Amino acid sequence: MRALVQTVSSAWVAVNGREVSKIGRGLLVYLGIGKADGLEDASYIAQKLQHLRCFEDGQGRLNQSILDIHGQVLVVSNFTLFGDCRKGRRPSLDKAAGSEVASGLYLQVVEQLRQAGLQVQTGLFGEHMEVGSINDGPINLLLDSKKAF
Repeated sequence: MRALVQTVSSAWVAVNGREVSKIGRGLLVYLGIGKADGLEDASYIAQKLQHLRCFEDGQGRLNQSILDIHGQVLVVSNFTLFGDCRKGRRPSLDKAAGSEVASGLYLQVVEQLRQAGLQVQTGLFGEHMEVGSINDGPINLLLDSKKAF
């Protein structure tokens, strides 16, 4: 499982020109599910997101988590995080999980974040979405449950 994590002042998702979710200060998380992923990967990513110290403290150091700042989270499914661009001109998406498996694991991550007390919004799984954000920092971090990077 892979996540592209951005600290944001605000973020939103629209589908067919209609806003479907919006958050204030917090994390915009693009979440990709791979064929080899399972419940352990969902738990790893959810725990990492909860405790990742990517917000500045009073001294300007990245020392606070989303829980510490009482921020919000917007989770957007993104199978292209498993796109392999090393060969040719078109990304290979062979390692991305199919939508039936991916949707269940996506919901597992969302539910675990909610159980931790976080306010979580989502995009619409499998839909073409327009995502907007105001990055704060900018801070962009990559997570991989298989620790490939």
